Amino acid sequence: MSLIRFDNTDWEDASSLQQTTAIKALEQGQLLLFPNLYQKLTETQYILLDPKCLAPNAKNISLKPNAALVDGAIADTAMQTQLTTLCRTYASHATRLVQQLLPSYSKALIPGRTSFRPAAVDQRKQSPRKDDRRLHVDAFPSSPNQGKRILRVFCNINPNGEPRIWRLGEPFPEVAKRFLPTIKAPFPGSANLLNTLGITKTKRSRYDHYMLHIHDTMKMDETYQRQVNYEEIALPALSTWIVFTDQVSHAAMSGQFMLEQTFYLPPHTMQRPELAPIHVLEHLLAQR
Repeated sequence: MSLIRFDNTDWEDASSLQQTTAIKALEQGQLLLFPNLYQKLTETQYILLDPKCLAPNAKNISLKPNAALVDGAIADTAMQTQLTTLCRTYASHATRLVQQLLPSYSKALIPGRTSFRPAAVDQRKQSPRKDDRRLHVDAFPSSPNQGKRILRVFCNINPNGEPRIWRLGEPFPEVAKRFLPTIKAPFPGSANLLNTLGITKTKRSRYDHYMLHIHDTMKMDETYQRQVNYEEIALPALSTWIVFTDQVSHAAMSGQFMLEQTFYLPPHTMQRPELAPIHVLEHLLAQR
C-alpha cells in the first residue's frame, strides 16, 4: 500500500498511535493523505486562483523563509502582497500540522520555500529534465542539502473539485540500484567550482551529486518512463498530503491550483535513519 488515509479534520490532539503510524509510514516511503484537511481561502484570495499571475518562465510562485514578497509572480504590488499573505498563511498551516502529527521531527525541521502552483500541470511545456509528469525523486540543482530529507506538505485548493493525479513509482532502493551504475563519481574540485561560480548556493556534496544525477537520469530515460511499474492515485480537491519526495518516486500528471510547503530534516533525527536515501546510497556504494 503506497498511501495511508487520515480522516481527521482537527490535529490539535493527534494521538500517540496516529503519530507513530504517520512517522513509520513516511519513513517507509508511503504518502499520508488527509482527504478532509485543506487551507481555507478567504473570498479575496479566490481572485488569486488565476494562472495569469504566474510569470512566463516561472514554474510556480514561491516565498522564501523571511522574504518580504513572493518570487515568480507577474502582478501589481497589491496582488503580490495578497500572494505573499496566501503563502505565509499556508506555511503556518503546514507547520502546525507537522508539529502536531510528527512531534519527534518538529525541533529539527528546517523550513524551506512555500509555493503556490496556479498552472495546469498537463499544459506546461517543459524540457524532459524539468517535466514533473515524469517519475523522479527530488533533488535541487542549485540548492544542495548535504543529505537532509525533503519533506513536503501539499494541498489541492482547486475550486472546481478537480483532483490532482499523481503516479507513485518503485521504492527508492530499487531506483538507486537501477541508476547508480550509470553515474560517474563527481570530478575532483567540481563542487568548489560550482559554488565559486554561484551555480550552487552551498557546496554540493557527493550525496547531492548522486541524487541530482538519479533525478536527471530517471526523467531522461524514455524506456524507464514507459515500462516501470507505477500506481496512479487521485488526490482530491480540498485535501492535503505529506511525503518524503527525496525517497518516493513520483510524477504529477494533471491538476491545477496547489499549495506546497517544503521542510528539510537531518536524517539522524528519524526513527529509522537507515531508510534515508543518503544511507541507502552509502550502502550501495560502500562508502560514506
